[in-house]
Amino acid sequence: MDYQHIITIEPGKRSGKPCIRGMRITVYDILEYLAGGMTEAEILEDFSELTLEDIKACLAFAADREKKLFVVSL
Repeated sequence: MDYQHIITIEPGKRSGKPCIRGMRITVYDILEYLAGGMTEAEILEDFSELTLEDIKACLAFAADREKKLFVVSL
């Protein structure tokens, strides 16, 4: 998935953490909700401004970052 048009990083917003479409909701927030047991449907119900594509973009971003960390450590 191409998440580059969904995940944004702005130095003055949320201390430069990756956010969803310029909002104040971070990738970390979504990953924490998922790790805590919330379903995608529950997240979408609580945050009406989000889409399923936003959640998938967060997962793709995290997977890509993990892959880059692994490659760099080699």
